[in-house]
Amino acid sequence: MRRTQAALRATLIELVQHRDLSRISVADVAERAGISRSTFYDHYRDVHELAASACTVMIDELIEAIPGRTPAPPDDPPDTLLTFFAHLAEHASLYRSVLGPQGSARVMDHVRHRATAAVYAHRIGAVLDPSADSPHDVPAAFTAGALLSVATDWLRRGCPCPPAEMAARTLPLLLALYREDPGRDG
Repeated sequence: MRRTQAALRATLIELVQHRDLSRISVADVAERAGISRSTFYDHYRDVHELAASACTVMIDELIEAIPGRTPAPPDDPPDTLLTFFAHLAEHASLYRSVLGPQGSARVMDHVRHRATAAVYAHRIGAVLDPSADSPHDVPAAFTAGALLSVATDWLRRGCPCPPAEMAARTLPLLLALYREDPGRDG
């Protein structure tokens, strides 16, 4: 079951590189994955549900792979921001489809929740527990919302500048937030 779902997600990610999500059918995905349409429907209602699943899985993997540190030189973008924007750029077609105006509220909520939890864990110096719900933390929620907004705008505009530039342009905004955060220890 998991292997089939992984194959379907990989197939969709491959297909969306070449055509818009709205032009990909269940038959396209099933044929490319080497399964029947009924097997597809055993796992997903439609291509959009598959896309939402692919994105939430990729976001979970991304957040778990991001290092929880910043490099020593303060004007270099942290590895986390560069990794985040590079990942989005690599899968821009898929993210543009699910995070755009006709996108998935489920994916948007999942990204916001996972990003808030990751920022909170980083703020308190803890290891992120994906199953735990972080407490309400205004700076973490604000940061996650701001990053999501910047990322969706960048994707919507066709990623007009490279991920490294996006990370470098976003860093001062984040640093300003935490410099002004009276609740932050340190």
